[in-house]
Parts: sequence; C-alpha cells; structure tokens
Amino acid sequence: MIFEEKTISSERIYEGTILNLRKDRVTVCQGESYREIVEHRGGAVIAAVKDDGTMPMVRQYRKAAGRVMLEVPAGKIDPDEKDPEKTALRELKEETGYSAEHITLLTRMYPSVGYSEEILYIYLCTGLTAGETDFDENEAIDIEEYSVDTLYQMVMEGKIEDGKSQTAILMVKGLLSEGKLPVCWKQRAPENRREIEEDA
Repeated sequence: MIFEEKTISSERIYEGTILNLRKDRVTVCQGESYREIVEHRGGAVIAAVKDDGTMPMVRQYRKAAGRVMLEVPAGKIDPDEKDPEKTALRELKEETGYSAEHITLLTRMYPSVGYSEEILYIYLCTGLTAGETDFDENEAIDIEEYSVDTLYQMVMEGKIEDGKSQTAILMVKGLLSEGKLPVCWKQRAPENRREIEEDA
C-alpha cells in the first residue's frame, strides 16, 4: 500500500556551488524517519543526430566514477535559464560546436529519485551545423562521433554506463526503429533507411 510521506521539519546540511543537501524529518508508515535529499537545479541532455545518422559524443574524466566516461553532451541549468531548452542548445554548442535547427523534448527523468530532486530534460537535436566549441575553463573533453546502431550496441554490451546517455541513445534508437525521427533525417545505413512522411 502506498504511503505519502509528509515533511515535519527540514534542515540544510550543506550548501555548495552546484548542489545543496538537506535532511527532512518525515512521516512514515510506522511513525517518523529521516530523508537526506540532494537539491539540484537540474540539467539538459542532448541526443544530437547528424544528417548522416551519427551522434556527437563527449569523452571526459569523471571524478565521481574515477575514470573516463563516454557520454552524450549535457550540462546543468544555469540560475538565469528558465527554459531547459536554452540550456540544451547552449551546452550542445559549447561541448561539440554544433548548432541545431530543430530541437524536441523527448522526456524528462529523475536520475536518482531515491535521494535527489534533480530532473534531467532529454532533447533530440537535428539539423546540425558545425562550428567552434566553447569549453568551460576546467573542461577537458574529446569529441567522438558514432552511428546510432553502434551506440545502441555499446549500451547493450555495457560499454556505456552513464545513465542519461543510455536513456538518450535508447530513445533515439526506438524512434529510428519506429520511423518517427524528423523528416530531415537521412540515415545512410541500409538497415535503417526510412522514408518518413511529413505528417508522421
């Protein structure tokens, strides 16, 4: 039986640059308990697909994981950004150099619903135009491009372990398989080539 917890009191434990941590005292089925909650502004995730059917990816060292990870472009929402779509377009340009003519919200997700308020907005970006990157001062990123099918296989084989990237890649693969990608799509791989009606 579902029990909706009510907050009795809340205490800020830590306040940082990109996240805060608070401790909530809540009602539970058997009385009271505590929940430690990460407060985060959220972020935008970009599934960018070029006309040739490849997706720009970023490879970088992640301290939390202790190793280099392959990911889709993404970034946190800045305090002055009310619309995560603007974050997505900005991060795509900064991290890969690409600008997008078309952008569509695919879904939003809670990456760690058990202890974090963070919401990630996953966007499909198409109609890409190449340009110059604009990395943050402390970013060290390699840009790599793979076909959707290759990335799908890497996810299924456990070679891509970042959750937001897995979600973005699987959603793009699903859209491709269902013939629901935008009309500008020009996938070259014979097994994936589709004619998409304008009213699809």
